[in-house]
Amino acid sequence: MTLLTQQTGRYLLLLCALMALFTAIAHLSCIVLGEQCYRAQLAPRAIIESAIHGTLFAPLATVVIACIFIICALYALAGARAIVRLPLTRVAIYIIGSICILRGLATFPLLLSHPEMASTFAIIAGILWFLCGVGYLLGYKLMGYDEQL
Repeated sequence: MTLLTQQTGRYLLLLCALMALFTAIAHLSCIVLGEQCYRAQLAPRAIIESAIHGTLFAPLATVVIACIFIICALYALAGARAIVRLPLTRVAIYIIGSICILRGLATFPLLLSHPEMASTFAIIAGILWFLCGVGYLLGYKLMGYDEQL
């Protein structure tokens, strides 16, 4: 791998890490901002109801989801060699990238089957999911890890 190719892979993975961290913060903001924030981020009805009634389900679920995004960011950082290599980095990067791509591809069939969920936000989010998935997989590939095996 050339230095430029590795640098491109590093930038892709760092961008994915930033997106994952931003997403974690956006989710956590709902705990402070309340029901309207959950609604704007297209949270499931049960979480919106929990936020309305003040039960613990919404904030606990939000913290769990935010932690998942933080873990995704950590794996992107590990893949970019910005932090130490984490256990099962290769497997995690492939799983995270694949899930992101599938989530992105699922956007349009989901919007067709649930037109009430159709919004600019939902479409942009789906595109970003897809691009992040490509970023994880392509970035990791460009870093040259597969050639080191």
